[in-house]
Amino acid sequence: MTRQGTKRKIVHVFKNGRSRAVRIPKEFDFEGDEVEMTKDNLGNITLHPIKAKTGLVALLATLEPLDEADWLPVMNDSDLLPLDDVDL
Repeated sequence: MTRQGTKRKIVHVFKNGRSRAVRIPKEFDFEGDEVEMTKDNLGNITLHPIKAKTGLVALLATLEPLDEADWLPVMNDSDLLPLDDVDL
């Protein structure tokens, strides 16, 4: 039984090395190269595509490190202005 609007297709299970695998038909294709696989207590297996990481951290992870000439100078405490005490 399928929910309204749910696609269903029977696919072949085959051996791939020591694992079993299925080919994902074109009409079930998704973006990305990774999925999360879950198996419920009834034995139903569900695949959820993992969306590509976005945001600042993902962008920074793709960048090359800066050359030493582009690094900020090292500062010592003596380089800082004297700070005034503040009552909170």
